[in-house]
Amino acid sequence: MRGVLRVLFIEDVETDAELAARELKRSGMTIESRRVEREVDMRRELDVFRPEVILSDFNMPQFDGMAALAIARETAPDVPFIFVSGTLGEEYAIRALRDGATDYVLKTNLVRLPPAVERAVREATARSGRRRDEQLLALEHTVVRHIAEADAASVGLKAVIRSICETEGWDLGRYFRMDGKAGLLRFEEFWCIAEQPLEEFIQSSREVTFAPGAGLVGRAWQSEAQLWSADTMADSRVTQTDLSRTFQLRGALVVPVAVEGRRIGVLAFSSRKIREPDQRLLSAMRVIASQLGQFLVRQEQQRHIARLNRIYAVLSGINSTIVRVQNRDELFRQACRIATEAGGFRMAWLGIADTKEGRVKPLAWAGAGEDYIGLMPLSLDESDSAHYGLAGRAVRECQAMIANDMAKDSRVHLAKEALERGFRGLAMLPLVVSGKATGVLALYADVPGFFDAEDEMRLLLELAGDIAFALDHIEKGERLNYLAYYDPLTGLANATLFRERLARFIDAARNGGHKLALGIVDVDRFKSINDTFGRPAGDELLKEIARRMAQHSNESSEIARISADHFTIVLPRVARDDNVARLTEQRLAEAFGAPYVLGASELRVSAKVGIAIFPEDGADAETLFKNAEAARNQAKETNEPYVFHTQSLTSRVAEQLELENQLRTAIEKQEFVLHYQPKVESASGRLAGVEALIRWQSPSRGLVPPLDFIPLLEETGMILEVGEWALGQAVRDRAYWLEQGLPAPRVAVNVSAIQLRRPNFVEIVRNAIAQGATPHGLDLEITESILMEEISATIEKLKALRALGVSVAIDDFGTGYSSLGYLAKLPVQSLKIDRSFIITMLKEPDVMTLVSTIISLARSLRLSVCAEGVDSEEQAETLRRAQCDQMQGYLISRPVPREAITDMLRKR
Repeated sequence: MRGVLRVLFIEDVETDAELAARELKRSGMTIESRRVEREVDMRRELDVFRPEVILSDFNMPQFDGMAALAIARETAPDVPFIFVSGTLGEEYAIRALRDGATDYVLKTNLVRLPPAVERAVREATARSGRRRDEQLLALEHTVVRHIAEADAASVGLKAVIRSICETEGWDLGRYFRMDGKAGLLRFEEFWCIAEQPLEEFIQSSREVTFAPGAGLVGRAWQSEAQLWSADTMADSRVTQTDLSRTFQLRGALVVPVAVEGRRIGVLAFSSRKIREPDQRLLSAMRVIASQLGQFLVRQEQQRHIARLNRIYAVLSGINSTIVRVQNRDELFRQACRIATEAGGFRMAWLGIADTKEGRVKPLAWAGAGEDYIGLMPLSLDESDSAHYGLAGRAVRECQAMIANDMAKDSRVHLAKEALERGFRGLAMLPLVVSGKATGVLALYADVPGFFDAEDEMRLLLELAGDIAFALDHIEKGERLNYLAYYDPLTGLANATLFRERLARFIDAARNGGHKLALGIVDVDRFKSINDTFGRPAGDELLKEIARRMAQHSNESSEIARISADHFTIVLPRVARDDNVARLTEQRLAEAFGAPYVLGASELRVSAKVGIAIFPEDGADAETLFKNAEAARNQAKETNEPYVFHTQSLTSRVAEQLELENQLRTAIEKQEFVLHYQPKVESASGRLAGVEALIRWQSPSRGLVPPLDFIPLLEETGMILEVGEWALGQAVRDRAYWLEQGLPAPRVAVNVSAIQLRRPNFVEIVRNAIAQGATPHGLDLEITESILMEEISATIEKLKALRALGVSVAIDDFGTGYSSLGYLAKLPVQSLKIDRSFIITMLKEPDVMTLVSTIISLARSLRLSVCAEGVDSEEQAETLRRAQCDQMQGYLISRPVPREAITDMLRKR
């Protein structure tokens, strides 16, 4: 035997161990020995001393030989175990050999010990070598199987690292890939046992790179040789870059991975135990590294082909879209969608360079991280360092900007946000037209290094070039299309487009069953203005007129410039003819009221408008347009600001506008008065209250009925002012009755929809109440249909009114639609049955049933009920029998002035 033989004695008598050791040395052996007599010491030496043979006594006071054999077979099964005992009967000897002992020698016959030890160690070494060869062969087969079964490089590589670690007892395995462009070895894949210190080690080593020649990893790469460090703590080749010393990883093995002489990476294994060099493992690792290298190169080629196929799919899909789509925004949307779906990019976006705003403006995007768009630095100003990123650089430098590892590229502003969204690689490709970048295509990959390959980048640049070509083609086409349908001076639709739009407006009006108005505007004396101030000034005037008209129009599609000084306006939905006149006057005032500034001159400009109404003045676009032109000519001849095509309509509209002006005068001169109609209790006939009704005491028309002016007040919004006056006047009249010492009834005032919708309606009522006596005695009557609008807001307002002591009645009940669920929730106190039911109830049984049902419903909801329009005693008697609470109508009294109610109260 050669070398030093490590012998562990398990012996309680020191002299017996010395005698056995002396016998081994006498036979020519060189030994290093240690003696133990307790279990804990034996376990420690098996781990630290690592004996090559164990010599054990059989009977010991503190430790049994058979127990020592069991521990040895469990902990170090390959180490020969020989009993050296003074007494060992045949029965115990057979049992010991059966349980795994290699041999036994009697202390009285130590001359037999050296040959027994030599034979046992020799056989153990041969057995261990065969088992080691089998183990490493199995490991090679496992690696080959992992490589064959791998469907992705990361999966196969990790499985290989794990197999080596688990088979050879390494605590940690890593792979470093050679980054050819950076000339560094970069951490790529790992496997480690799940323990906190090693996980911390991995987090630390993720950012580590090795330069060739630096540390064990760099040295192995540079020399193309496997390097073994039995104890990294004492190895001068191990630097802090290896991180082994920091985390107390003692043993290390580093294996370069190469294919056909081309080095591609390094495998590095670490253990927390000191490891002796294993020549068999080093030989096997050369085979494994060769197979792994071929696999990684093959997988990289497959990945490369897959990436190329993905890019070809994107290129093909976008080129197909370019042929099919003639709209820029749609092309951009489809291109981004294809890039993410067919190309597998995590996100893609397309934007144009907006030189006016000084930034790249994204127009379309697809994939993950939509919120990332709003965070990106998109400035085109390189002095704006906080917002000048790769997009701006790609445009300004007209070159592709590549960030193959966004986490480490200093040019990437949002590295942290990018990683959170899974962005690792970025290509910012300029869209170049005639040598100038007009926009960018941005592609985000979920792996670093995606944009490394030259042929892939060539395809991507070709893709950006195709999109740029299509964009240029679309813009030229849009320009031609724009000139065909739009006025280049004002930007408004021209006559061709407007006639198409007018036809569509008429179709919509016909389908919707409503009217439409067309106005043709003729600018007065435009030729004289052109001749006096010059054509450039005339052009500026036309542009300013168009701007004013567009500024005050609901939709740009409703106006157009159809010739030099002619414009058109469409009102696509008309409720009343007088609304058209009102809006025409308003638009004329907005466009031509203020003077225009031409150079140093101020110029007052006016216009004439011809108006035609669909369907009265034409059932199709051509007829309507022709009649509007005829009306315009009539306006120029008569010098009227506007004229309707139908003369009777012009007259009727004029009357409506005259009435509107008179009503405005009536408000200013306080020509409105209140008349009151009594309500009485059905059973007793006693006065229960009065309803205040607005009347107009016109100096020229006399007492005007409400139906002749109330709708116009509501349409023009004047009802807000008149209604507010009515509330105040009602409480003031009631205060007057109280001052006269009369039993003043409660006064009900009708509220219009416009009033109730006002956010400050409750405050208006509160201010009105403050003008009268206390208690104010004010009630409100609101129609059923109005109450059902914006029900939640209405309920809150009614609750606030109730807190003011105001009672609310639902007027004209039965003519609208009420949800019984909401009706029960509404804070109202009474219902008023509409007069149309009262008038017909005696003739139509179904109506009588409806009246009875309403009364029953009111009682079930604990509401009082009042019948309107009671004109005969027969109606009154029927309502009494139905237990209707109150009645109101001509049978009791017509609406009368305040003085008549005063006389009525005095007679009570």
